[in-house]
Amino acid sequence: MTFEDLLQRAASLVRPGRRALLGITGSPGAGKTTLAERLVRGLNGDGPVWVAHVPMDGFHLADGELDRLGRRDRKGAPDTFDAAGYAALLRRLREDEDDVIYAPGFERTLEQPLAGAIPVPRTARLIITEGNYLLLPDDAWPRAKAQLDEVWFCELDEAERVRRLVARHEEFGKDREAAVAWVLGTDQRNADLVAATRDRADLVVRAAVIGGGGPVRVPPTHRPRDRRSTR
Repeated sequence: MTFEDLLQRAASLVRPGRRALLGITGSPGAGKTTLAERLVRGLNGDGPVWVAHVPMDGFHLADGELDRLGRRDRKGAPDTFDAAGYAALLRRLREDEDDVIYAPGFERTLEQPLAGAIPVPRTARLIITEGNYLLLPDDAWPRAKAQLDEVWFCELDEAERVRRLVARHEEFGKDREAAVAWVLGTDQRNADLVAATRDRADLVVRAAVIGGGGPVRVPPTHRPRDRRSTR
């Protein structure tokens, strides 16, 4: 499988008159965001925006709420997200009844969600969403998966995944010791949960296929002729 194959498969999810939603999951640090961003760049190319990226991370509970619930020390676990709110947003995107839908983002430096940070215009016919828990069978997560046409699972060599994750935590403020402790503790428990969902994915994407972050051109034949809703 090549990255070009992924572009074709993602574009083929779109049908006339309906918006498509593609989910990307995988353990922390496996390359979900990299894959989502490359797909968006490759499919949109230099033309009008018809593919949007809506990460799950905007549904992190705020630190104040995590403190109230006593969950701050395991931030990133499934119950530290508003899974029901995420499912509701995906349903609203699927229903495609508004000219623009605002999704929350996530500020890595602050480690806090930001309301209304991502506008999704009506012209977006494919929504790519990514997060750790899209295939979990518990709580409200199945309601989120029910809105997705496909879910792809990112897989990366474990040692490299851990290395990247430690580097990410250091980049956003943790010292080396704290970063390693968090990755091997909280993050690893979450990674084990996610790894157990691998067999539920429609497609497993290896790291070698994701490749680097350079631009990818998608041929016009991969683009829906009509990017507008028929409503």
